[in-house]
Amino acid sequence: MQPDDSPELRSLYKSFEDEHIIPLWTQLGDLMPMHPKPKAVPHVWKWKSILPLAEASGDLVPVGRGGERRALGLANPGLGGNAYISPTLWAAIQYLGPRETAPEHRHSQNAFRFVVEGEGVWTVVNGDPVRMSRGDLLLTPGWNFHGHHNDTDNPMAWIDGLDIPFSQHNDVGFFEFGSDRVTDYATPQYSQGERLWCHPGLRPLSQLQNTVSSPIGAYRWEYTNQALTQQLLLEDEGHPATIAPGHAAVRYVNPTTGGDVMSTIRCEFHRLRAGARTQTRRDVGSTVFQVFEGSGAVVIDGKRQSLDIGDLFVIPSWVSWSLEAETQFDLFRFSDAPIMERLNFARSYVEGKE
Repeated sequence: MQPDDSPELRSLYKSFEDEHIIPLWTQLGDLMPMHPKPKAVPHVWKWKSILPLAEASGDLVPVGRGGERRALGLANPGLGGNAYISPTLWAAIQYLGPRETAPEHRHSQNAFRFVVEGEGVWTVVNGDPVRMSRGDLLLTPGWNFHGHHNDTDNPMAWIDGLDIPFSQHNDVGFFEFGSDRVTDYATPQYSQGERLWCHPGLRPLSQLQNTVSSPIGAYRWEYTNQALTQQLLLEDEGHPATIAPGHAAVRYVNPTTGGDVMSTIRCEFHRLRAGARTQTRRDVGSTVFQVFEGSGAVVIDGKRQSLDIGDLFVIPSWVSWSLEAETQFDLFRFSDAPIMERLNFARSYVEGKE
């Protein structure tokens, strides 16, 4: 229903341009599509290809003021060269060499780290040294000072996840340098936050005020693994413990509220038995997975891609996806679901369910 071309119409459009006006009738399909049409595209980063690049960076690029971190951002091919894995999420491989220290700083953006292999690094968050080990999820909520130190003669790599794109698009970011060193080079087995909070079903009476982000600095693999194992054992015993046959999953939560660990990022861990498949689904918002153990495949928008340990992949908004397990298949997942839910944009469709 566009108007007929005429000199008067062209003059009107020229006046719009001069006054920085764009009429809705020329933009409706882009501004209000019938369903999400993300610019981000599905993509898989193979760990065996990207880890050597992090290692090479370790030989050539120092860690220190200016660059701050030796972190390689995963740039979605559909987002114009920005180091965004999705319009709301940032993901990177961070690499710290033997005996290196990444200096202290803080920023508004929420951050976490997930360790797919290795140990020997402590991240120090507001003066609390937190051990980083395989399978651990570690939190650095916004505006907490943090730095990292490697206490060993071996390098270590892990993934970082942040809400940088969401923060940048909405102009809410602040950054501040801290000390040129981390505030504590201690190497305790458990951080102060764990000692205070990580006792099942118990809350310290000294900490009754709810917090926006979780006060737990590290969610340990031994407990994640135990929880997933017990879900599948209960399924074997005939109890409806899993979310689907052969598919166990847990969500990391803030113990003060029972909600997500951070206000903008949801973190989960999924385990599929060998041969199990998930239903095909679509979700508003973006999701990133990293394979922790085993092998399998993801089917994204009808295309099947094989996956091995360490591989990362992104699922843009409203793109169909499902998982297939060849062996037992363990995957860490993070998403922007808290943003979508709070803003009432969340929507999902699962094939076979009304």
